[in-house]
Amino acid sequence: MAIDMDVMLAKIKDRQWALADIDWDAPGAEFITDEQRPQLKAFMADLCWIENIGARGFAALAKKAPTPTIAEIYRYFHAEEQRHANAELALMKRWGMLDDGEMPEPNVNIRLAMDWLDRFADGMSLAVLGTVIPMLEVALDGALLKFLLEEVSDPVCHQVFEKINNDESRHLAVDFEVLDMIGNAKTRKLAIDFVGSVASPGLIIGTIMYVPLLNRVRNEIVAMGLKPERLYKAVQRFSTLGERGQHTRRVPTYRVLKRHAGWVTNPRHPYHLVANSMVWMSDRYPKQLLSPIPSWFNELTHEPAA
Repeated sequence: MAIDMDVMLAKIKDRQWALADIDWDAPGAEFITDEQRPQLKAFMADLCWIENIGARGFAALAKKAPTPTIAEIYRYFHAEEQRHANAELALMKRWGMLDDGEMPEPNVNIRLAMDWLDRFADGMSLAVLGTVIPMLEVALDGALLKFLLEEVSDPVCHQVFEKINNDESRHLAVDFEVLDMIGNAKTRKLAIDFVGSVASPGLIIGTIMYVPLLNRVRNEIVAMGLKPERLYKAVQRFSTLGERGQHTRRVPTYRVLKRHAGWVTNPRHPYHLVANSMVWMSDRYPKQLLSPIPSWFNELTHEPAA
């Protein structure tokens, strides 16, 4: 059943929240142990920056939305992803992981992803962005948020991520509805868009960026004690949600990412040898070649503004 986007937009507006709604001084921060703190800090830093990758993606999608209502929805999603990042910073501050004025450093793969988005996202087609963004939201947000709620006992953390998860559920509903709308186009248009995208330098560079980013996340959550099957299950959800759409399977980029999801979720697939080699190489990427952190970095704050 198709989503009424006007109703969805009204629901999104009605369910906005702010950091000021949370009691950041409530008991529970003491449940974070000294043993947990170093790895949890790195984990939360990655999560914060991944939220901002999503925010930048939605900003690009807003420019290509098929209707003004969907464009407005994407603008709200952009703001929500930034709010999620700020809430995660506030949790880090609550847990004593950030000094005054300190901001967590993104890892090299996230830096490369940010650079790719700033350089190429606005030039990507709706079909490409409309497929990649839901894959990232399902795979990364889905696995990381569930893991965090299992590992952290702080009730404020659970309160924050209940709000974030509610936002993300609306993001995914719209993501896959738009993906189905894209699939309803004529075959000729889908083919032209796909061939044009595949031949573009932006998509080639994006693929080189995306593969090690996903495997780095996999390796990090395994290092923290999460079974990789949790990430695999989250990645498989991309295919499950996509198959519900009447036209989604007609989108070539969806079919490509669905095939890729099959490689990711098969730990014995040779793909992992290539992907982990790319992680190894990215660790040796010359830092002086990285672009400066984007100006929207300055919008990040742990302050509980209304």
